[in-house]
Amino acid sequence: MPPRKRADARRNEETLLTAAAAVFVEAGVEAPVRAIAARAGVGVATIYRHFPTRADLIVAVFRHQVESCADAAPELLARHESPYDALVAWIDLFVDFVATKHGLAEVLQSDADAFGALHTLFLDRLVPACVGLLDAARAAGEVRGDVGAEALLRSVGNLCAGGASPGYEPRRMVGLLVAGLRA
Repeated sequence: MPPRKRADARRNEETLLTAAAAVFVEAGVEAPVRAIAARAGVGVATIYRHFPTRADLIVAVFRHQVESCADAAPELLARHESPYDALVAWIDLFVDFVATKHGLAEVLQSDADAFGALHTLFLDRLVPACVGLLDAARAAGEVRGDVGAEALLRSVGNLCAGGASPGYEPRRMVGLLVAGLRA
């Protein structure tokens, strides 16, 4: 087991990963490292010290996005009055993740081992998070019971993937899908 990082080192790494994710969404995964460094407020050498290769950075961004999205589910459930509202808020975070993921997935597919491990992480962390939210919303009588977490996540992903055409609003389409879950 690797040694735990200091709190400030974890915060710095999170800042780098958040900045990288934002730059990847705006400019693609081939964006210059200096753009990521500028967004994070650090020097380029700091990024290379944490992530020696672009692939290391891409894998770390993907992992960070998965973990952040998964960890948000119970927090949202505790914070919202309605489990359905928590589900809607979580799906909104998932849409942000999917926007980042599409560019990352294309690059990662060249490394089958890394891509397979990340896909497994995706399933192991995000499906249970979605199951927990759906179960809570079902128990409250707020959503129908015939939609599973994997089908919902796949549907959201597919709606987000269609966003290349002008005027297409994936968030609006996902909103319609999630509204259709109501009991």
